[in-house]
Amino acid sequence: MHILIIPGVTMPKVEDSLLARIRETAGADVRITVAKSTAEAADVMEDVEVILGVITPAMFARAKKLTWVHAITSGADSYLFPEMVNSEVMLSGDKGLVGTHLADHTFALLLSLTRRLARAVQDAPHSWKNRVAYRAEEFELEGCTMGIVGFGGTGRQIARRAKAFGMNCIAVDCDSVPPSPEVSEVWGSDRLDELLRTSDVVTSGLPLTKDTRNLFDARAFSLMKPTALFVNVTRGELMDSDALIAAVNSGKIAGAGLDVGPQEPLPADHPLWSTPNVVMTPHTAGASQFRISRNLDRFCRNIALYRAGKPLEGQINKSRGF
Repeated sequence: MHILIIPGVTMPKVEDSLLARIRETAGADVRITVAKSTAEAADVMEDVEVILGVITPAMFARAKKLTWVHAITSGADSYLFPEMVNSEVMLSGDKGLVGTHLADHTFALLLSLTRRLARAVQDAPHSWKNRVAYRAEEFELEGCTMGIVGFGGTGRQIARRAKAFGMNCIAVDCDSVPPSPEVSEVWGSDRLDELLRTSDVVTSGLPLTKDTRNLFDARAFSLMKPTALFVNVTRGELMDSDALIAAVNSGKIAGAGLDVGPQEPLPADHPLWSTPNVVMTPHTAGASQFRISRNLDRFCRNIALYRAGKPLEGQINKSRGF
């Protein structure tokens, strides 16, 4: 077995301890290559059976023996180019493992809005003279309704935190998924409009697919309460940013907390930066001191499953995109 490891943002370096674990699980005859660049990866691609890391269409075109890719990014969309989707190559990753820190970030953005933290930080030494205005705008989450669109790992972790804040939780999902202690019934996607009308906060736990692209558009924002907040920490392409800006500026919704944008990096002159009551972070919700270790633990478990011909943990349905 030839395993190619390609470091990236979430795994900037490869520790010797990981290589030892892979050798122990894969067997003495395993060959491991660590590529420092896509060019180095391309040079050995013809002989690679398993990849831990990213893969591009150009790399894929050179692959002759590839059977499995384990992603080091939470979203699968960048891996799902047509050649990959239409192939027999399996794709797995940290699906279901990133919900905790994405949910933490969701609430960081939400509290920045509800407690006017972002405004106070921006106003810095001038914040004291604005404290009366802040206090007039701040509100508690106790008793508010959290609407979660997509009730997978991220959505469930958002619900856990929302319940701790005294919020009522409702959720929709395209699949028939089980409820949780916080959400007694998971609605089908046909009740999305009802969720949008009912919620005080609307959050996304969705992957990016052809069905979810621009799901949050002008129509969706028009259904929300004028006091509602929208929070998105998954993929920027889920929302129509022009429609979001218009909705906030016109008062159709009260504001938004975003970790993702319609393009990245978002240009300095993009109106999202200057839209009142929109707070943004630069796609950092995916960071955690536990993230890479959790995913590498899964990869090593998957090596054993792969060798045994059993289903992989965190396997992605390529045709559905998640």
